[in-house]
Amino acid sequence: MSTIDAKNQAAKARADLAATLDALEDRLNVPKRVSELGSKAVAAYEKNPIPWIIGGVAVAVIAAGLVAWAIFSDDDD
Repeated sequence: MSTIDAKNQAAKARADLAATLDALEDRLNVPKRVSELGSKAVAAYEKNPIPWIIGGVAVAVIAAGLVAWAIFSDDDD
């Protein structure tokens, strides 16, 4: 193998490694992923808000139930 071939292979390997590292950095970019998730959630809500409203009401009922249970439960041991 000639020196030029070895240099070309090394350059290609470096370019492949750089591309792989860039892809990993993009996938592990938490703020970017959170922003994408938020955008998807907003789009889903705008498309059909009914499931979101039902879910919100369910969470509120559960929270109110837990608060009532904590207040009215008999803690006298």
